[in-house]
Amino acid sequence: MGFKLVIVEPPNPGARTPVVETWPEKVREAVPNVDVLYCRTIDQAKQVISDADAAYGDIVPELLDRAKKLRWIQSPQAGPKAGYYHIGLIQSDVVVTNMRGIFNDHISAHIMSYVLTFARGLHIYRDRQSQRKWQKGYDTVYLPEATAVIVGVGGIGSETARLCAEFGMTVIGVDARLTEAPAGVSELHRPDALDKVIPRADFLIVTVPETPDTQGLFNRAKFRIMKPTGFFINIGRGATTDLTDLAEVLKREDIAGAALDVYQVEPLPPVHPLWDLSNVIMTPHVAADGPYIDDRRTEVFLDNCKRFYEGKPLRNVVDKAKWF
Repeated sequence: MGFKLVIVEPPNPGARTPVVETWPEKVREAVPNVDVLYCRTIDQAKQVISDADAAYGDIVPELLDRAKKLRWIQSPQAGPKAGYYHIGLIQSDVVVTNMRGIFNDHISAHIMSYVLTFARGLHIYRDRQSQRKWQKGYDTVYLPEATAVIVGVGGIGSETARLCAEFGMTVIGVDARLTEAPAGVSELHRPDALDKVIPRADFLIVTVPETPDTQGLFNRAKFRIMKPTGFFINIGRGATTDLTDLAEVLKREDIAGAALDVYQVEPLPPVHPLWDLSNVIMTPHVAADGPYIDDRRTEVFLDNCKRFYEGKPLRNVVDKAKWF
């Protein structure tokens, strides 16, 4: 027996993924007797979601309230924005799956570019180049003697750990779910041990999603227990890090530097003090950019459609109360 699927475009044009428009036909080819409806607006979705069995997109409260048969929602992202997991969705019996796993190689490569830049002083030499200064002098970090503390050892964190270990680094993982250390991780700790391992970090690398437990987790208190020679890297979610506190410790050089791809407010306002700090590397939320993302996103969605039709376990099921 088939099922009814409603695909809902995000209201923000900048968040739309063009490949999604090709999915209705691909789902029909892959799954027998499926009824797929593509909705460009919330109002369109309101008219058709009442008897839908499955949905893709941001199923806001006004849609969920109308969905009387909904059993599965595919999130468009690995870590959606705050508010996606609203109270009605959390309390419902609807299963939510996400897109985790499709960005692992791209984001881990981005992280390693930060690590290598800080280790060799490329950010400093780049600034000197723009000033036409032939000036040597930077205390390089010898990676085989360095320790990376990776907070969040999911797919991205695990791949980053593997790469760090390949450079000879000691890797300490902190994760709420894992019970066994993945390849490259020499120690694995629970989140309650975070304050004990942060002082050991030459590179404190944050890959965790935004959750009720991680909002504002990295603040003045955490930065103060870092090594003064340590570097802070965040590619998880902007809401995990208090940028005012971070800017203060960087200006005082209480830590050696920071690299950021995500921010509390995006775009980062031009007046923010982080723009003027030479010990900061900032990229505009591009760590996930790279080839094959659309193919991978499509593969996860189509595979879950087949699994849903066949009554098999879905991929990437989310703990809705924890948002990941």
